[in-house]
Amino acid sequence: MWFVFPHLTVLQNVMEGPTQVKKISKEQAKTQAEQLLTKVGLLDKANEHPKQLSGGQMQRVAIARALAMEPEFMLYDEPTSALDPELAQEVLQVIKDLAESGNGQIVVTHHLEFARKVADRIVFLEEGQVTFNGSSQAFFESDNPRIQLYLQQLL
Repeated sequence: MWFVFPHLTVLQNVMEGPTQVKKISKEQAKTQAEQLLTKVGLLDKANEHPKQLSGGQMQRVAIARALAMEPEFMLYDEPTSALDPELAQEVLQVIKDLAESGNGQIVVTHHLEFARKVADRIVFLEEGQVTFNGSSQAFFESDNPRIQLYLQQLL
């Protein structure tokens, strides 16, 4: 689930961390926020408030806001779970674009087609235990009966 500050505009949401935590100037934070909003396809929504956005747009604002802090890795926990399929595709495209541009990302998901397209590594957990840790290709070609059953059920 995403979190955005409802009383701030989209632009202010993205600027908040860098100005308050990193103590960068408002001008520098604004430039960075505009670049990030462009990256997630929301520069045209910069002056709107969250209540004016769709769920997918709010998720992308949250992604831009997190990126503004320049993390080494982004962690997503089921980033599309509360979205309808069309909005989910918007968010997945942003995550895919970020992955292709070299941003380190960890995605917890049951969205296997997305994982197949984007992941370079898959860690499969069951009952708190790692039962697979390897390349995406090896996961989808695995002869492990449990993984085969899982794939059959979800694909």
